[in-house]
Amino acid sequence: MANWPDPRTQDPISGGFRGGAIGVDTQSASFDAGLRSYMLSVYNYMASGVLLTGLVAMLFARSPAALNILFGPGPLKYVIMFAPLGFVMVLSFGINKLSTNAARGLFWAYSAVMGLSMASIFLVYTGGSIAQTFFATSAAFAGLSLFGYTTKKDLSAFGTFLVMGVFGLLIAMVINIFLKSTVMDLAISAIGVLIFAGLTAYDTQKIKSAYYQVAGTDFVGKSVVMGALTLYLDFVNMFMFLLRFMGNRD
Repeated sequence: MANWPDPRTQDPISGGFRGGAIGVDTQSASFDAGLRSYMLSVYNYMASGVLLTGLVAMLFARSPAALNILFGPGPLKYVIMFAPLGFVMVLSFGINKLSTNAARGLFWAYSAVMGLSMASIFLVYTGGSIAQTFFATSAAFAGLSLFGYTTKKDLSAFGTFLVMGVFGLLIAMVINIFLKSTVMDLAISAIGVLIFAGLTAYDTQKIKSAYYQVAGTDFVGKSVVMGALTLYLDFVNMFMFLLRFMGNRD
């Protein structure tokens, strides 16, 4: 575990640490325990959200109405498609005004709605290839997140580049809607996997750093939810782009 200094123990004049060595070590150990608990909560929420999404997707895909709703005419498919974006915007821009319980409720609602949106993959790809892609994504996510948590290298500049890459990726996807190029689609998928793989490490480090800003405040619970949402988005996007390579169509 990286040894992050606690700024609250530093003397603002000398830059040294207040108290004796025993007091500092005790406070540091307590702070590390708090960080572990914080990160564990983030991962638990994120994993629970992914699980909820998967269950909702499978159940909805098995319903007789799923095929007509997701691939047929009518506005309902667009509501299902864009509803998750609305939840993300409310959480991202309204988190300061929301209570912790409201933020948690919105996260669960978002995960469920994402399940409705992602049900289409069970109608397009075989269950075996979906499971294989899921486990491959899980293994990659675990390794990348562990790297982001343990590395002492500052990934801020790398993360800024990746965020810009996401916007470029979205533009390329919109362009390819009109071009319908198979080659471009494969290129977008490959770049998408790499971008969200990198973002997994970057976001993990960012979430870890956020703990030092919110520890001991009332914002901790909401910070856990936002951290879980961030890693959830990294995981789901990496999974969806990887599925284009590993998925076998029915």
